[in-house]
Amino acid sequence: MTYAARAVILAALALAGSPVEAAEGMAAWKAQASRVTITRDDWGIAHVKGRTDADAVFGMIYAQAEDDFNRIETNYLVNLGRLAEAEGEKAVWQDLRQRLYIDPVALKADYARSPAWLKTLMQAWADGLNFYLATHPGKARVLTRFEPWMALSFSEGSIGGDIERIPLSQLEAFYGKRKLAMTDVELGRVFREPQGSNGIAIAPGNTQGGHALLLINPHTSFFFRSELQMTSDTGLNAYGAATWGQFFIYQGFNAHAGWMHTSAGVDNVDEFAETIVHRGDKLFYRYGTGERPVTTATVTLKVKDAGTRRFTVYRTHHGPIVREADGKWIAFAMMYRPVAALEQSFLRTKATNYAAFSKVAELKANSSNNTLYADDRGTIAFLTPQFMPVRDNRFDYTRPVDGSDPATDWKGLHRLDELPRLVNPANGWVFNTNDWPWSAAGKDSIKAAAFPRYLDQVGENPRAEHAIRVLDGIKDFTLPSLITGAYDSWLPAFTRMMPALLRAYEGLPAGDSRRAELAAPIALLRGWDQRWAGDSTATTLAVFWGENMWREATERLPAHKGMSRYDIMADAMPDDSTLAALSQAVARLKQDFGEWRVPWGEVNRYQRNDAAIVQQFDDAKPSVPVPFASAQWGSLASFGARRYPGTKRFYGTSGNSFVAAVEFGPKVTARAVSVGGESGDPASPHFSDQIQRYASGDLRPVYFYPDDLASHARRRYRPGE
Repeated sequence: MTYAARAVILAALALAGSPVEAAEGMAAWKAQASRVTITRDDWGIAHVKGRTDADAVFGMIYAQAEDDFNRIETNYLVNLGRLAEAEGEKAVWQDLRQRLYIDPVALKADYARSPAWLKTLMQAWADGLNFYLATHPGKARVLTRFEPWMALSFSEGSIGGDIERIPLSQLEAFYGKRKLAMTDVELGRVFREPQGSNGIAIAPGNTQGGHALLLINPHTSFFFRSELQMTSDTGLNAYGAATWGQFFIYQGFNAHAGWMHTSAGVDNVDEFAETIVHRGDKLFYRYGTGERPVTTATVTLKVKDAGTRRFTVYRTHHGPIVREADGKWIAFAMMYRPVAALEQSFLRTKATNYAAFSKVAELKANSSNNTLYADDRGTIAFLTPQFMPVRDNRFDYTRPVDGSDPATDWKGLHRLDELPRLVNPANGWVFNTNDWPWSAAGKDSIKAAAFPRYLDQVGENPRAEHAIRVLDGIKDFTLPSLITGAYDSWLPAFTRMMPALLRAYEGLPAGDSRRAELAAPIALLRGWDQRWAGDSTATTLAVFWGENMWREATERLPAHKGMSRYDIMADAMPDDSTLAALSQAVARLKQDFGEWRVPWGEVNRYQRNDAAIVQQFDDAKPSVPVPFASAQWGSLASFGARRYPGTKRFYGTSGNSFVAAVEFGPKVTARAVSVGGESGDPASPHFSDQIQRYASGDLRPVYFYPDDLASHARRRYRPGE
């Protein structure tokens, strides 16, 4: 017996628990694998074919594990509240936050109550991962066996779950019984790269070919999703981006319809300030004219190299207690519907028309995502999140409301016809850039006055202005021109900010030394068209200036209530501050690069050195120039980059990740690109083979149909081979 064969048997024994179970388990896995074919195309993309949907799930999760098991395991360590088992004490509070909602006992009960078809898929998911571990021993850090109920811990797929709005510093202060100030990040004082997405759907009447078009442009942390196709003989045929470890296509398309999710600005979580009453050793909270008992539970966390940590956690009918403020305990309410969320996430991938897609949406288990939709019948649509609690519009839910007042309670969920949505608007297009819903169709948009104020908390953003400029009045879109529009280089924030800088400079007295000092930088920016380009020195200078302006505007926010940072930078920044920000930009460029005229591509770089989820960037190592800029400045093609310890260059970690453009004609035509490459293994030829296409916006053809794939198939095999 070879070492490899012995390792496989030992791994199977560990997974199954006994020799008999191991033999039976391996036999079942091999039988299911025999019903699955994985075809890798010339970009390493997995096209998975199974006889049943369950077979397709088994194969697609096996293929994901081949590409990057580390990311799958990490996602489930996070979502199960078990990250501290791998990373130690630093992850304890993140785990505790997760375990306020995720209870393995409850998830097992949810699994037992799940529809039979969903249980079959969850079992196939666990079997696919366990078969991978059995055939690839030593890959797992902690999760050496997956159980089907675990899929319910991570069922919606959003880039940032609602739970991330709970400030970890205050969770630690409350349950760690010590005083801690909120961090600058939690308070919004530190710039955070916009994460969300762009989505555009264009009706047939606005296209040259008479077919609906869809742009899929998620702005996520890099390498957050896998690109693949999963098909079955029972009607499944979905292509797109699947979050590592999930068994559904989160953003993508089938042969008839496509869907793109963008993070929404609706109010889908709320905080309730509870008045706590101590009676002996028991805790109560006031509600109406009476009191209710505070529910308690014990959460036990395993911590690497530190044994276990136990916490007594508290809950009211509003949700778990997450912090204390002004003498009140704060309960956090959010959607927790794991079974319905997983049902909705998978079933929408099989919907082939708007009526079917809407029927799936009636599950109301999408809490944080707008949807842009298009299909081959010519229907386009914009939908807001379907999980939307009904509230009393008198109250300001942007801050904690009085939990003792029953009037503040959620009162069920809105009907879908009560929520903002647009279907086939007269202008022929819909979009969202994580902005409010009220401009989704330009002049034909929904009116804000018709809806409660809690249906938007974010307002407008520069990308929205940019998208409208790209879309408005164009009647002959093609797939290539939609892609060109998605990479349009305008930076609208600077178009708005630049007049203030020029006025400040022109207002300087004749003898002011800054006239000579800033003459050349001002001349460069005066002649700039506010468009990014890899060889543009003006882009570099503008971004360095803009970052200084942003920091200054952040400090001024409390004094300018109701104004955004963009408002302050363009309309309320003192001239001296505006000019000082430019002087500082020039000085920083000279310090870091020896001169202030530096091409943007020399500064803005892509680098991936190894398989680590958090990269250590190094100016001395190879990197690739990226011409597009941050969504902060209104760039539709987003590249969120900054300096890191020891670097002078900016390195991107978020923004455009998976990009696809789809045309729904008699046959689907699509082009796509993924940041870097499909594989997380530096030794793989697909670790970085897409980066040049990514940086240039040169999307590659998608091989959606078997005939298209045939001439591009580089490897065809069954799981385990």
